[in-house]
Amino acid sequence: MRNIKPVHILLIGAIAQIVFVAVLLMVYSTYVVEVSFFYQLIIAVASGLLSFGLGYILLKYFIEDRIQSIYKIIDHGSTVQVAKPKINLNEDIIDKVADESMLWAEERNKEILKLKEQAAFRREFLGNLAHELKTPVFSIQGYILTLLEGGLEDEKVNRKFLERASFATERMTEILEDLDQIMNLEVNKVALKITSFDIVKLTQDIINSFEEQFENKSIIVKLERKYDPIYVLADRPKIAQVFSNLIANSINYSKENGATVIRFEIVNQSLITEVSDNGIGIREKDLPRLFERFYRVEQSRNRNDGGSGLGLAICKHIIESHNETITVKSEFEKGSTFSFSLKLGSKPV
Repeated sequence: MRNIKPVHILLIGAIAQIVFVAVLLMVYSTYVVEVSFFYQLIIAVASGLLSFGLGYILLKYFIEDRIQSIYKIIDHGSTVQVAKPKINLNEDIIDKVADESMLWAEERNKEILKLKEQAAFRREFLGNLAHELKTPVFSIQGYILTLLEGGLEDEKVNRKFLERASFATERMTEILEDLDQIMNLEVNKVALKITSFDIVKLTQDIINSFEEQFENKSIIVKLERKYDPIYVLADRPKIAQVFSNLIANSINYSKENGATVIRFEIVNQSLITEVSDNGIGIREKDLPRLFERFYRVEQSRNRNDGGSGLGLAICKHIIESHNETITVKSEFEKGSTFSFSLKLGSKPV
C-alpha cells in the first residue's frame, strides 16, 4: 500500500467515472433518446476530468491544510525547523507525514530522557552539596555552642575549639571555592594562559610540596625515573592544580606504606602523563561516574579524609579546556592509574 500514490487514486477514480458515465449514456441512448457515440465519449471524458479536478482541489486545499496543521504542531516543539510540505501527487503524502512525525516523536523522547537524566543529576548534586556542607556547618555550630555555654572561659578548651571551628570554616571555603571554579570552567569563563614549560620540574615541585603529607602516612610519591626536561604547551598553574588534585587523591585513598608513581611517555606530538598508585582501587561500576562532582566511589570512606569532592571533576574540566583527554584505569584493591595528554612544546628562548 505504501507504493500507491495520490495521483494513482485520482486516476483510478477518473477512469471509473468515465466508464460509469459511458455505460449510463449507452443505456440512455438505447432506451430513451439516441445520442451519438462522439457526444457519449465527450461527456464521459469530461465527467472523468471533472472528477479528477475536484479530487485534486479537495486534496490540495482540504487535506493539505490539515497536513500543514500537523507540521505546525511538530515545529512548535521541535528544535529543528521542519520544511512545510507542498502537495505532490507523485508522493505518498500520508506516509511521508507519518515518517516525519515518527522522527519528531523520537526527538521528543530523546529530549524527555535527557531532561529526566538532568533532573536526577541535579537532585543528586544538590543532595551531595548539602551533605558536604552539613558536616563542617554542624561542627562549627557545636564548637560555638560549647564555647558559649562556658567553654570560652576554660583555657584548655577555648583555643582548641576555636582552631577546630577555623578548620571547619576553611573546609567550607575550600568547597565553595572549588565549586565556583568548576562552574567557571563549565561556562568557559576561565581564560587559559598557554605557555611552554618544563613539566618534569613542575611535577617534582608539586611532589616536594606534599612531602610532609605522604611521610605522615608512610607513602612514597616519586617519578618513575630521572627524566630530562620535557616541555609542554599548557596553562602552568592549571596543570599544577591537576597534579595536586591527583596526588592528593592518591594519598587520601592509598594503603599504608603505599606508593604513587608518576611517569611520562611521548606519543607523536603529545605527552602522556600517568599517575599510578597501589591503593584501594575503584570498582568497575564506579568508573564511568568517577569525574562527576561530589561522586564518592565508597560510601564507607570518611568524607573528612578527602578534599572538597570536586578535585577529579576540576581535573577533567581543566584537561578538556586544553582540548585534551583524561582517563582512569583501575582494579579494585590493586590500585588506579590516571592518564592525561598535553601537547608538546619547545624550550623557551
